[in-house]
Amino acid sequence: MPELLVDFITSLDGYGAAEGWPGWWGLEGPEYLAWLAEQPESEYTLLFGANTYREMAGLAEAGEPGTESLANTPKIVFSTSLSEPLAWPNTQLIAGDAVAAVRELKDNGSASLRTLGSLTLCRALLNAGLVDRFRVVVFPVITGRTGQDRIYDGYPDVALDLVRTRTFDGRLQLLEYVPTVLTGPPGS
Repeated sequence: MPELLVDFITSLDGYGAAEGWPGWWGLEGPEYLAWLAEQPESEYTLLFGANTYREMAGLAEAGEPGTESLANTPKIVFSTSLSEPLAWPNTQLIAGDAVAAVRELKDNGSASLRTLGSLTLCRALLNAGLVDRFRVVVFPVITGRTGQDRIYDGYPDVALDLVRTRTFDGRLQLLEYVPTVLTGPPGS
């Protein structure tokens, strides 16, 4: 059965971006960019919500480092506000229920799936128990004053079993977990 990987980048305090800061907080580094270019999930189909799709397609059009390899990657965007044709190549638009569509893709598809950002989509998929792996790359900044897009707000309580770690460029920390959505605090 195909797996679903939720994939985030975050500041240490849990933000996905910060006002006035460059992409990746300006700390992407050569090791991290090389890993992005050669990661084993390059064959996975990327899943996006409309806002993240617009942002990522714009970054790709502007030539943002690390986005060039995404042009040939199969992508699905879940949206009722976008319409075809979509500007970014290899993108399918699904206007229906994302959770039902992803469940169908996992049950009957052949390609594994992963998200890139798309906080609302990821919350819904995690709540539905569809996420097999949860990966976050933590950037060593705290953006408490300028931070935007708090990643974990609205998430259910989740236990995380660590399955992989890696450090990039002596400062970025990759943490990979198998998530289990909890119905209450452990031991209750």
